[in-house]
Amino acid sequence: MKVVEVENYDEMSKVAAKTIIEKIKQEQNVVLGLATGGTPVGTYKQLVIDYKEHMTSYKNVHTVNLDEYIGLKETDPTSYAYYMKEHLFNDINIPIVNTHIPSGEAVDTGKECEEYETLIDSLGGVDLQLLGIGENGHIGFNEPGTSFHSKTSVVKLSDTTRKANSIYFNGLEEVPTHAISMGISTILKSKQILLLVSGKRKAEVLYRLLTEDIKEELPASILRKHPNVTIVADFEALSIVNEKQLVLS
Repeated sequence: MKVVEVENYDEMSKVAAKTIIEKIKQEQNVVLGLATGGTPVGTYKQLVIDYKEHMTSYKNVHTVNLDEYIGLKETDPTSYAYYMKEHLFNDINIPIVNTHIPSGEAVDTGKECEEYETLIDSLGGVDLQLLGIGENGHIGFNEPGTSFHSKTSVVKLSDTTRKANSIYFNGLEEVPTHAISMGISTILKSKQILLLVSGKRKAEVLYRLLTEDIKEELPASILRKHPNVTIVADFEALSIVNEKQLVLS
């Protein structure tokens, strides 16, 4: 596990975008695993800037998103399908048929989960997976206690996660209680993982990730067993790590 320390959120976003752009240019038909929420917004902004300035092509890129809320239409401004179009897809030349997000409108959610797993396998797996981390250590929507062997499934969102995400809704009561999330074992099949961490709110969980035992109560801890993980974290996110003088690789 490699840790790259950067000055701030903007620098983190630029480093992440550069990594993604290099991957696209190096490989044909690259499969990107994408995340949502506040953390990757800057990264997507940098990808759009690069596209407009350098015309990096996404025609042969496929994307698979980590998760989607159950019960939201893709046209709902709070859905992740809408988020991805607003922050990235509408501003680059990726064919919309190459973008894949679990359906929050699926009548048979179990079938939707199985088909999403099959889809990822049919693409040859994820070449580069972008991740954020929740304050409780979740990755995707895999909350503490989720089995490390989990595949794409319906998950119940913790109160902590729903409260954190309520800033994107008109109050906590509007935040869905369940979502479809790529499983931990599915994430771990990715060939390369890029974990972005920014801000003092994430300082404690980042310190825990780097120091505590690997355990299901801290889902992100399993990333330490993956052979190709890079953490890009800013000074604030690494404040406790630096205070404790933890030696990083």
